[in-house]
Amino acid sequence: MENSLEKLEVYILAREISSLAWKIFNQLPKNFQYHIGNQFLDAADSISANIAEGYGRYHFKESINFNNYARGSAYESKDWIEKLKERELCKESDAKEFLEMLKIEILKINGYNSYLRSRSTEK
Repeated sequence: MENSLEKLEVYILAREISSLAWKIFNQLPKNFQYHIGNQFLDAADSISANIAEGYGRYHFKESINFNNYARGSAYESKDWIEKLKERELCKESDAKEFLEMLKIEILKINGYNSYLRSRSTEK
């Protein structure tokens, strides 16, 4: 049976962001993969990892905390992709797609947190 985590839109999009980050990373010149590439990839992968960890927590407050970490990682990923773009280390089209996905993901994280807050106040 499929776990409910894999059905969450916020998680699905985060995994898609990770896949695109991996594609961008693999297109970087090898000498840039070690520093800037690894940090970019770590930030992008951290989005889905934090959502997953929060999902596995028992209390809504803990889940929201991890979602906030995921949102922070999304903003960190945004910073890295903008640096890659400015330094002409990635394709403009990939950067544009990545930034659009991040914009949507941040909105989804905020919505998911709102949903969790409403659930935490239910009796």
